[in-house]
Amino acid sequence: MRKFLLERLQKDEEGAALVEYSLLIGIITVAAVGSILLIGPWVGTQWQSLATALSLG
Repeated sequence: MRKFLLERLQKDEEGAALVEYSLLIGIITVAAVGSILLIGPWVGTQWQSLATALSLG
């Protein structure tokens, strides 16, 4: 019985897959937040420039 459980645990890769997917989601989240933080001020400046140009025109 013990040997069977050890073999089953060694072959079971669902836990490893869950950890891998969790890491992948974490990396994607960090990349998305980083991109938003880097690009956000530039986008805000562009919108402000557009609003200024439209209000003057």
